Amino acid sequence: MSDTPAPVPDPILAGALAADLDAADFRSEPLRRLWGEEADDALARGMREPILRAIHGDDGTLATLGRLLVLGMPQPAGAVATALPALGVGGLEALGLGRVVGETVVATALVRPQSFVDAEGIGEWWIASDLDEVALDGPLPADHVLGVGGASRTLAEIVMPVEVDRALDLGTGCGIQALLVARHAGSVVATDISERALAYAELNAQLNGVASIDFRRGSMFEPVAGETFDLIVSNPPFVITPRVDGVPEYEYRDGGLVGDALVEQFVRSVPEFLAPGGSAQLLGNWESRGGQPELTGRAGLDRLASWVVDDLDLWVVQREELSPLAYAELWIRDGGTTPRDTGFTPLLAAWLDDFEARGVTAVGFGYILIRRPAGLAGEATPLRRLERLSQPIANVGSALRAGVAAHDLLGQGLPEALVTASDVTEARHLLPGNDDPSIIELRQGGGFARTIAVDPALAAFVGACDGELTVMQIVAAIADLFEVPLVELWADLEPRIRQLVLDGLLLARP
Repeated sequence: MSDTPAPVPDPILAGALAADLDAADFRSEPLRRLWGEEADDALARGMREPILRAIHGDDGTLATLGRLLVLGMPQPAGAVATALPALGVGGLEALGLGRVVGETVVATALVRPQSFVDAEGIGEWWIASDLDEVALDGPLPADHVLGVGGASRTLAEIVMPVEVDRALDLGTGCGIQALLVARHAGSVVATDISERALAYAELNAQLNGVASIDFRRGSMFEPVAGETFDLIVSNPPFVITPRVDGVPEYEYRDGGLVGDALVEQFVRSVPEFLAPGGSAQLLGNWESRGGQPELTGRAGLDRLASWVVDDLDLWVVQREELSPLAYAELWIRDGGTTPRDTGFTPLLAAWLDDFEARGVTAVGFGYILIRRPAGLAGEATPLRRLERLSQPIANVGSALRAGVAAHDLLGQGLPEALVTASDVTEARHLLPGNDDPSIIELRQGGGFARTIAVDPALAAFVGACDGELTVMQIVAAIADLFEVPLVELWADLEPRIRQLVLDGLLLARP
């Protein structure tokens, strides 16, 4: 457990701290300019020495706050008092973010600026969290409350930008997702099993002036029994951890269950809490067990799909897949233990034994979207997409929203007229000396950045989709051009046209 107590939220003191940070311009870009881009990037890799060298001898307000709140290093009490005139050293101590030892203020938490971009524009928050492994110079305590990490940023990027009445952030941690969702939700409930995490989340809401979040303590869906939501987001503690003595159970990443059972429990339970038309979005791991190595990814996706009832929409995007060894090493290092430490080998053995006991051949990671259709059961075929996408992708939340909307549109039939999306290009590959292409590809510049192989007939169809002609007029013209029966050509093209609409390469004419 942590040696330092949890923070103590207080709206008045948090407001004073926010005023001081604002006056000091304690934000990402000013700090990055202060110590340089290379030093800033090095901190993300766990190195603070470049920053310390860059601001050596600088006793200004921004440098003092940077060392104290970004790096978690002790600072002279006089310098801190000057940097925080509204809050004061006593106020910092009362919030539980530092303690006074003689003439020095010792940091007991981090407060870092976190920028974000969403449908409403660019913004930035101050996010408090526990001291990290750099500040602690060793492994993290089991009740560690993580700041904004890679998984947090990933979940923020994939949440569909839609206005909702009620939202739930399950497993809120430091509260970053609840803050983001609050920007487009009438009210937000944020839950966590950790009292320490909820203290940080409430403090962060106060620090950033967000009053629409209701914080509740409890496991999984217990705190919201009997309620429904239009949006549920979660970065659950999905990390697969051996249930044996000697393996740390970090609250921020370990749900206390065997294998991927926590993700299974979430996926099976969440439909009960979705209002009609409501969606749940989460990150997760899923195991592939047994089977041939080349089929392990599909085996894992199929296991996941079996947890979701057939009348719900399901869209899973697997972003990566790790072997048991690679997975174990990743999360042992994440806890601050490296191969140079004596405890590394026993931990590695425990992880590999755990995977072997269940016949795990690979672990997938990715995004899960579950939606309860708004209409009556049986009105439309549910969306079922299980795919592996390893290429760089962007604006995932918007792409998911567009894909769901396209599915709903296709449920009413193929649009009368289509236009090619503005980010679609065509690539043709020819063998030397040949005039006819051997490969034709459609490439999507944004969203999921798909590359789709097409034949000349489908390429001609997409090329003619400018909204002026109807779908059937274009297909009839192509049938004449290629001298094939219209009925046969339509039977071949229609399902592939629908797929291009679903993928966002073709759009309904405005």
